[in-house]
Amino acid sequence: MKEKAKLKNGTVRGRLADGAPNPIDVHVGTQLKLRRSLLGLSQERLADELGITFQQVQKYEKGLNRIGASRLWDLAQVLGVSVAYFYENLDENTRNKSPRKISNQLILSDNAKEFDMSILLNKDIRDLVNAYAMIQDPKVAKNVLALVVSMASNPKEETEVDDSKIIPDYVKEFQN
Repeated sequence: MKEKAKLKNGTVRGRLADGAPNPIDVHVGTQLKLRRSLLGLSQERLADELGITFQQVQKYEKGLNRIGASRLWDLAQVLGVSVAYFYENLDENTRNKSPRKISNQLILSDNAKEFDMSILLNKDIRDLVNAYAMIQDPKVAKNVLALVVSMASNPKEETEVDDSKIIPDYVKEFQN
């Protein structure tokens, strides 16, 4: 049997140093199995829907085979979930066991901050993003961005702003 090529950190692509499956692949497989079971689908039926063998579904569910992006999309469509569903409840411990995390081969620079999606729960931020997206002139959009960035990097004393004086009517309709 042909020996698999190893990465610089000594792991086989996508696996831990001891050859075990990537914990994230196992998590995605577990989510797949859970959803399939909740829908009452057999591995055979799911495999037929995807045009693959039930053995391949078994390997996906155990995390033995990695699921490519297009296959993950197909799975999400067949199972009636978003692609993000497969990563729900991914705990910090599992994330830290990923070979990429262990080997510190991070794609982001050391200075990069992880984006906190929870800020989008703030209605004012969503309104700001929606209003910004409506700007037609690229130069104006760039200037608005520069203004916001400069304000964020040079915060002054908090002051109360009268929204009725600065928010145009066409933006107010998004607030309802």
